[in-house]
Amino acid sequence: MAGKEVFVSYDHSEDADYKRLLQAWDANTSFDFEFDSRGPNVPIDSIDASVIQGALTRKMKEADYLLVIVGGKTYTSKWVRWEISRAKESDVKLKIAAVKIESYYQLPEGLSGASVSSAFTLTNIVQALNNANNYY
Repeated sequence: MAGKEVFVSYDHSEDADYKRLLQAWDANTSFDFEFDSRGPNVPIDSIDASVIQGALTRKMKEADYLLVIVGGKTYTSKWVRWEISRAKESDVKLKIAAVKIESYYQLPEGLSGASVSSAFTLTNIVQALNNANNYY
């Protein structure tokens, strides 16, 4: 996976520990994750959301992949749904993969047809990214 940039989408209030685990795996030369630790801490429908959306879009345009970490409440996250939708738009065009923390967790809207792994392991994440789909 070297040389491929991955934008990671996750529920900031519930699944930050898994994002930190990815950061720990970042030392692995098979990966090239780039993290922006600033997460949206305002509601997506607030006045300030457009500024955050602009910053996230710029980061997404620098990536090749969107990796969605699917936790127990991820399907309820308006930010994750927005990131998935934005990743599919013609000016961003990311390959999309998802990894479930637990196999029974519900996928967020917009991941139908995505490469999905049902176990959060380094091997499964690499496999999901290698099988990631284009949506354009």
